[in-house]
Amino acid sequence: MTTEDDAAAAGADESQSTDDQSAVAEAAPFSLSLGIVIEDTGPCKKHVRITVPRSDIDHIYDDEVGQMVSKAEIPGFRVGHVPRKLVEKRLRSELDDTVKRRLLMDSLEQISDRDDLEPISQPELDIDDLDIPEEGDFEYEFDVEVRPEFDLPDYAGLKIRRPVKETTDADIDVFLERYLSQYGELESCEGGAEANDAVSLSMEFTHNGESLHKVSSATVSVRPALQFSDAELTAFDELMLGASVGDTREADITVSKEAESIELRGETVHAVFNVLEVSRLKLPEMNSDLLNRIGVESEEELRKEIHDMLDRQTLYQQRQAVREQVTEKITEAADWELPESLVLDQVENALRREILEMQQAGFTTQQIQARQNELRQQAVSSTRMALKEHFVLDKIAIEENIEVTPAEIDAEITMMAMQRGESPRRVRARLLKSGMAENLDAQIRERKAVDVILERAEFEDYEPEQVDESRVSAVPHSVCGMAAEAESDESAETESED
Repeated sequence: MTTEDDAAAAGADESQSTDDQSAVAEAAPFSLSLGIVIEDTGPCKKHVRITVPRSDIDHIYDDEVGQMVSKAEIPGFRVGHVPRKLVEKRLRSELDDTVKRRLLMDSLEQISDRDDLEPISQPELDIDDLDIPEEGDFEYEFDVEVRPEFDLPDYAGLKIRRPVKETTDADIDVFLERYLSQYGELESCEGGAEANDAVSLSMEFTHNGESLHKVSSATVSVRPALQFSDAELTAFDELMLGASVGDTREADITVSKEAESIELRGETVHAVFNVLEVSRLKLPEMNSDLLNRIGVESEEELRKEIHDMLDRQTLYQQRQAVREQVTEKITEAADWELPESLVLDQVENALRREILEMQQAGFTTQQIQARQNELRQQAVSSTRMALKEHFVLDKIAIEENIEVTPAEIDAEITMMAMQRGESPRRVRARLLKSGMAENLDAQIRERKAVDVILERAEFEDYEPEQVDESRVSAVPHSVCGMAAEAESDESAETESED
């Protein structure tokens, strides 16, 4: 090859390289040249100030005008041939709004990719109050809640006290009766109420003579305690024993110090119960129809399923113990607090996550309702602890590259469906409707993080105290009649639709 040929080839290569670079430049998405200033303003809070240079505003503006010109339909002009100036004049308001929203969306997306800003909520930003200036740069600022910053100590070889319990035939017998009660029928009975009977009551709660809340009808079991979402009435069985239809019983109840109704926290509320009906539960016969309804072929298979369910509940208790102890050890190493506003905003979400985990572990509806009421009575402190556990376990999951597969989510839904005697489709639909589906992935991920800790921990086993679950009758009502009431009604409506 001659020198001229070499030069020509080199020129061709250079030309091709230039063409390639131009193609790459054309294909690369436009990125804003942002000025970003981030300042700490308190626990888990950042103040962010953004500056978008004039050149970027003009670029976005020209791009949006070009798109409008290609699509605008104005009488007297063919589509794609409307003069640019006319489009800018006729569609000025729409154009300004589109440019503003695109600048905000693109800039917020770039900010979210930064390693030093991990938002856990939407920024406090009123878009309608922002305007793009005719000249100069565009600046805006906002406050946002972010993940707490803390260091994870070595979690390998932690010394953990672990509750250990072997499932016995007696345990299965007790749980089987409680499980079958979900399929039983209430039969009206004559005479006064006895222990564990069901009484249908109308309820009215007053404070200083003023009515707070009325419940037209609720069926509860006669047990030592009647638990509401914001209070608990002790000696309820003593109050109701011997009560017949038409009788009235009265009692005073102290509202929880963390109840949603701030002005009533710690106050005494007077309750009036009117007995509408007294019923006794009749358990179903163990026959093929019942077994088919539950979804098993034999009583032996049902007992095995219950055995597995009780083992899962023991594992749930172990995980809960690990979560509490790990969180305690982490907070010893790093003193970080959560702002009250964040805790209050996350009360319902933390509650949903706890309920979902109990459903996965196979607890009965009454057990879950009792735990839900207990959490509501301690809403602030229990949510603060749950949030700390979440942040700790989420950071461990990131460290361990833990991911959740679609198959794992499907398996969880199938297991929950079996425990409730429903189809997986109905369980999935209910999770979606209640907003709990989005928590399922995080729930499994955190559980896998706990399992990693368990695999590396040193255990001190102990046998947990037996909890008398027949002590409490839990109802989805509040004595103050707050938001929890409406949510419980909505949940009940969802159940009836299924």
